[in-house]
Amino acid sequence: MGKGKLIVLEGIDGSGKSTQYRRLCQRMENDKIDYNHIVFPRYDKESSALLRLYLGGAFGTDPGDVNAYTASTFYAVDRFASYRDDWGKIYENGGLILSDRYTTSNAVHQGCKLPDDELPDFFNWLADLEYVKMGLPRPDLVIYLDVDIETATRRMRRREAKNNTQADIHEKDTAYLERCLRTAGMAAEHYGWVRIPYMKDGVERDADEKNAEIYSVVLKALGK
Repeated sequence: MGKGKLIVLEGIDGSGKSTQYRRLCQRMENDKIDYNHIVFPRYDKESSALLRLYLGGAFGTDPGDVNAYTASTFYAVDRFASYRDDWGKIYENGGLILSDRYTTSNAVHQGCKLPDDELPDFFNWLADLEYVKMGLPRPDLVIYLDVDIETATRRMRRREAKNNTQADIHEKDTAYLERCLRTAGMAAEHYGWVRIPYMKDGVERDADEKNAEIYSVVLKALGK
């Protein structure tokens, strides 16, 4: 049996990614399509210790206090551990994996720390680190939820108030999130991601409409 497929849903904080990921999983279940789901980072695992310290501000309260290359390794180690102890055998035996974030998040959230002219080299380095040196699978499809900064920020603050949670060093920094959006656009073009716009003609798209588009893209990738 050949290797399986890896489909990734990506988007900055406040893009509605988690909601769309849950909806996608539900549609797969409703249509009796076998899949396995993973969510990164895995905050409850020992392999995420360094990234939890980083996000908590232990290495500096500004995201730029830890450079893009160093911070990327924190997340890559968590992915490597998850592949070895969780979903690797399933994938190697032909299973379908749906992932909420992946290497793609390093491209966005760490790449934004670099000047634009250094991004192609960083994107190539990142792919080499995780897909070649560490042996993690390359995604067969990446769906990027493209949201504007005003909407993303509003959604994040509303979520924090509702859940009584505190933002991490990424989420607190609006300027950082703006750079993430710019970098995500460049990463989408560099890697060939499929972009799903949050807005249409200046109006927020209905969640069901976005989900239908996402599901259509996924089914096409699966040959259905």
